[in-house]
Amino acid sequence: MSLLITDECINCDVCEPECPNGAISQGPEIYVIDPNLCTECVGHYDTPQCVEVCPVDCIPLDPDNRETHDELLAKYHLIND
Repeated sequence: MSLLITDECINCDVCEPECPNGAISQGPEIYVIDPNLCTECVGHYDTPQCVEVCPVDCIPLDPDNRETHDELLAKYHLIND
């Protein structure tokens, strides 16, 4: 699964620079995550870095973008190789 930023986001700006794939950007009102770029940090870190730094816990798994660990790893290789 990719991750999703909910409307509880306070636009604190800490998640965007932590994303190693550049999947996080400022949306019209809050930050958004591009599911085509999000690997939940698989290939880079053991845990999603945006989740680690988020002060309001507003970055859950996106139920509309389910992916296995192997699929996330394959996406990582597509993005970074």
